[in-house]
Amino acid sequence: MYQPYPSTSQPVRPLGPPAPAPVLTAVKLMYAGAAVSTVPLIIALALVGDIKAYHLRYLGHSLTAAELSHWRPLIITVVIAFGLVVPALWLWMARANGQGRKWARILSTVLLGLATLQLTGNNGVVQVFCAALAWLIGLAAVWLLWRPASSAFFKPQGVV
Repeated sequence: MYQPYPSTSQPVRPLGPPAPAPVLTAVKLMYAGAAVSTVPLIIALALVGDIKAYHLRYLGHSLTAAELSHWRPLIITVVIAFGLVVPALWLWMARANGQGRKWARILSTVLLGLATLQLTGNNGVVQVFCAALAWLIGLAAVWLLWRPASSAFFKPQGVV
């Protein structure tokens, strides 16, 4: 008998049912959420030359121009790092949910809860708009992931 691939000692995960329409829509929404979450990063990078526009506060007092200049490399690094984490989480959750990982559906719900807390911490018009839009996208995606049509997709194989 012909075997196109060498056999391994690792068990092969059986192919599950194809993803239902609500899960596919949720995955597309998560890709849209990743795109929306990059907007604040792009704006922050555009304003990085005028770091005094940030009006940073530390332990209750505003940082002076000299302090901002001193901390500029660290501030830029932190902005870029945190700006890349959020889109990466969206992409990770989209891939994991598209593969039917039960933990990803739960983690997506937890991340939506954290995004709800983030809504109160924004103060700029663009920040509020992007955070609200990302939250609405996340809410729609999580709602689709918990629909009855989606639940069968997330059940482990062999469970009826």
